Amino acid sequence: MKSWKSILWVAMLSALLPLGLVYLHTSIATCLLLAVWIAAVLAFSFYYNRRLYEEELRVQERTLQQAANRTLNHHRHDWMNDLQVLYGYIRLGKPDKSLEFVERIKERIALDSRISKLGIPSLVFYLQSYRTLRTNLELDVQVEEGLQLQDKLSPASGEELTAVIMQTVRAYQFSGNAQQGDTCTLRLGFAQEGDEVLVSFETEGNHGNPELLQGQIYNIVQGKIMKAEQPGPGRSRFMLRLPLEM
Repeated sequence: MKSWKSILWVAMLSALLPLGLVYLHTSIATCLLLAVWIAAVLAFSFYYNRRLYEEELRVQERTLQQAANRTLNHHRHDWMNDLQVLYGYIRLGKPDKSLEFVERIKERIALDSRISKLGIPSLVFYLQSYRTLRTNLELDVQVEEGLQLQDKLSPASGEELTAVIMQTVRAYQFSGNAQQGDTCTLRLGFAQEGDEVLVSFETEGNHGNPELLQGQIYNIVQGKIMKAEQPGPGRSRFMLRLPLEM
């Protein structure tokens, strides 16, 4: 890709040659040569930019496919583990344990359903695929029953909300106090209050660097249509308020 960029710069700078000829000796021939040369450079630039755009699309497609495969494999692995545990309870003749475990599975399915009904594709994909990432920060996602944002937020607002949530999660991850090898749980909640959607973030205990976290979160929402606030005394608890566009 760098070689293509070098060739493009050489092609653009090469237009100085016929331009110099026109400057030194203005004639029909030199003017025609300059016009043809510039047209060729523009055609090459258009071809190069199209190739670059297509290559970027292929890279994004491969990245998305890899993330989707990781998510599917992770879910498949979870289901296999659940089936093995449930089969073990059944073989051991423990109906109470079996029913309790089935209820846990039902709760997880219900949560996945509520997440998918949020209706913002990028946000749903992020939340569903986050568990496949190797990080010391685990997400405990809670979604209010019946909450749907697809018809209440524009596509641009939905993408902005996803970007802010991703950046806020990273802020918690890199400004926390979990030691290497340990994990910390971040409770991420979604609810609606009047004409606003509320996104809450909260970790257990004292956060490692609350001043750094606060500065990062307020920088993240700066210039955005949403605002951040700290409800209650917890210095590691934040809430985002985003007006709905109903």
